[in-house]
Amino acid sequence: MSNSTHRPLRLIVFAKAPLAGFAKTRLIPALGEEGAAALAAKMLRHTLQQCVQAQLGSVELCVAPEVEHDYWQSFPLPRGVYLSSQGGGDLGQRLWRAAARADGAGESVLLLGTDCPQLTAARLRAAASALRDNDAVVYPTRDGGYALLGLDRAEAVLFENIRWSTEVVAQQTRERLDQCGMRFEWLEMLVDIDEPQDLDFLPRRWGESL
Repeated sequence: MSNSTHRPLRLIVFAKAPLAGFAKTRLIPALGEEGAAALAAKMLRHTLQQCVQAQLGSVELCVAPEVEHDYWQSFPLPRGVYLSSQGGGDLGQRLWRAAARADGAGESVLLLGTDCPQLTAARLRAAASALRDNDAVVYPTRDGGYALLGLDRAEAVLFENIRWSTEVVAQQTRERLDQCGMRFEWLEMLVDIDEPQDLDFLPRRWGESL
């Protein structure tokens, strides 16, 4: 069943607090703890800005540690963005809870992280547009994962027993979408900024401030 009734859309951004030694640890050899955290903070702000600019629906920032943490209590949320906690469990359990929450509220959902500066407002709008004719849309990433998963209906199996943070995440997700009989669209491949070599894919103007 495609999204013929055009349910309202919720964008849920998954983020870790950009604290030194906690965020973007694989970039520490290149940037140092403080530098990696500073880049994580910049990517977080950029992602939220793009979500707001896209004007697609409500924007939820789903965070770890919990919203009560000092970092989030003092974080300047863009207007119209609200905070929620990821809660416990592996990434799949946390993503599933968020997707099910939106689905239960009668909304379609775009699930995304903060690791992909290429996920611009225009690309978010393209994903939302593709989701109107599909049950799911995916922006795959060069490392075998995905930068965004859009769902018009939430299915737990999409998040269960996935080998998170490996090169088979997108492939396993595609197999699960097939298994669920979901109509989906694979969008263009993007780059997550996870490893030192990925820094070459940052927007050019960002490089000057690293």
